[in-house]
Amino acid sequence: MGQLAAGRSQALATALGASAAWSADLRKQIKITGLETDLLKLPSKEPTYDAIHKLGVDSGQVVLRLKTDAGITGWGDAAPWAVFTGTIEANVAALNVYLRPLLIGADPYRIEQLMADADHAVVGHPEAKAAMEMALFDIVGQGSGLPVAELLGGRCRDDIPLSFSVADPDVDRDMEMVQRLYGEGLRLFKMKTGFAGHRFDIMRLERLRRDYDDLDLRVDYNQGMSAYDAIRQLRDIEAFRPTFIEQPVPGHQRAALAEITRALDTPVLADESVFTPTDALHVASNRVADMVSIKIMKHGGMLAGRKVSAICEAAGIPCYGGDMFETGIAHLAGTHVIAATPNISLGCEFYQAKYFLERDLLAEPFPIANGKVIVPRTPGLGIKVDEGRVRHYAVQTLS
Repeated sequence: MGQLAAGRSQALATALGASAAWSADLRKQIKITGLETDLLKLPSKEPTYDAIHKLGVDSGQVVLRLKTDAGITGWGDAAPWAVFTGTIEANVAALNVYLRPLLIGADPYRIEQLMADADHAVVGHPEAKAAMEMALFDIVGQGSGLPVAELLGGRCRDDIPLSFSVADPDVDRDMEMVQRLYGEGLRLFKMKTGFAGHRFDIMRLERLRRDYDDLDLRVDYNQGMSAYDAIRQLRDIEAFRPTFIEQPVPGHQRAALAEITRALDTPVLADESVFTPTDALHVASNRVADMVSIKIMKHGGMLAGRKVSAICEAAGIPCYGGDMFETGIAHLAGTHVIAATPNISLGCEFYQAKYFLERDLLAEPFPIANGKVIVPRTPGLGIKVDEGRVRHYAVQTLS
């Protein structure tokens, strides 16, 4: 028995040694050899809105391809909003002028170092950095045969409750969409408020609660309230039992947001008030909000988003998986982050690729079933990109 055990131990050691040598050799071999960006205009089925802006019927995206000498291609998506984080033109410039020199010839496995170099190369442009990082993780995941969630520490959940934003000024059309999605199993709905007056908001909330009393209801003002009158109006909103009220006042008005947080019984969620880990530290230290929205586009990537979540977790602040108007590529990256981060526990809003875009860029539909996003188990981001569709919607390509 002793000889058998020793033999097994030797075999295991040999196998592990061979695996480590293969992995090290693979990392030496893989180098980034090409960078290509496509500026896309993606038509949506309906106009899209947040609480204070009509965002139109075309979504501007920058899709990134990183090519390697091992034949592996990593994909990234930069999804800026000019009213929130930046412009598509600025992100094209950031990727092609400032980040390209860092990436060509680089080892894609050195993600942390490359992201630190990116922050030194160009200030801001978090969406471009998010696209760069997700493409790197996609390469490493494919090269190692692992889903991105496993590279981030392993999954703590296999599916994520999906939240849908009720944001159309046409109330009847909005309610038809709610009815459809309720029938598909969704129970998380976030109503965008503030764009047509307090009475209009009350009417919509009354109708939603009357018809669907069992919903997990959230409310999002997208910074649309005036601080002097916010508490009075929000006390009316509390009667509808929302799970949280998101960013009622402008992001820089953190003192006012803290006052609102202390005054209300309903938890307040910060979104536009938290871009960086430093912002998260301020919010956590001063209890500016009860919850925080994690968005890889505003933070500058998955790793930065997890840093924000870690700071929040230390302060007992749970997080929500928000997004911009993204394609399925970025939805996949966000899904892997939430799958591997226990503190992002309030669901996600990765619905645009399936429910708003006329055609997403993924070769297979973004995985949603019974009101939940399903975490992919295949290597890298998990679903291949339809390159023909990218070319079809591209209005500018740089390589």
